[in-house]
Amino acid sequence: MSKVLLINGSPHKDGNTFLALSEVAKTLNEQGIDTEIAWIGVKPVRGCISCGNCKQSGSGKCVFNDDICNEMIDKLNASDALVVGAPVYYGVPSGQTLALIQRMLFAGAKVDNKPAAAVTVCRRGGSTTAFQTLQMPFQMVNMPLVTSQYWNIVFGLAPGEAAQDSEGMQTMRQLARNMAWMLKSIEKAQLPNPDVEEWQGMHFIR
Repeated sequence: MSKVLLINGSPHKDGNTFLALSEVAKTLNEQGIDTEIAWIGVKPVRGCISCGNCKQSGSGKCVFNDDICNEMIDKLNASDALVVGAPVYYGVPSGQTLALIQRMLFAGAKVDNKPAAAVTVCRRGGSTTAFQTLQMPFQMVNMPLVTSQYWNIVFGLAPGEAAQDSEGMQTMRQLARNMAWMLKSIEKAQLPNPDVEEWQGMHFIR
């Protein structure tokens, strides 16, 4: 059975972000997909300092082991797909969510060709820019993006209000169905991952 890791990037464990992710998880379960909603908590999450120790060691883990980053890397490595949900603060996803995702990917979490999706929860504005910001890292590490009937956005302020966003909840369910379809299609096809050329990194300073 395929498994999807859903990361709740809100400091409110049972708030509207959790409600949106729960709708995704419930529908995935109905489609025969196992799920885990992992909350990042309220303790500090370090930002990446680009020290490169994770690359030098080849461990696939962050050298700093004093927060949840390496625990989340283990959870992601054991999963077949990823959904990251975050509230919108000042037009961008919560800072701890971005810090976590950046460190997980830079450290070397096993993500190649794992389907991924972003979900943002907003009171009023900034939802689309936050949504775009949150899913952009996935496009850089060969993670196929899972779409829905609309952008993966849910509206709500007070805890539980997201349930009143009927279109948002429907978008969560369609996202889950699309992800289940993609996972089942990949499993059925049993094709090897696409070839990857050796990276030819460059910049424009001559």
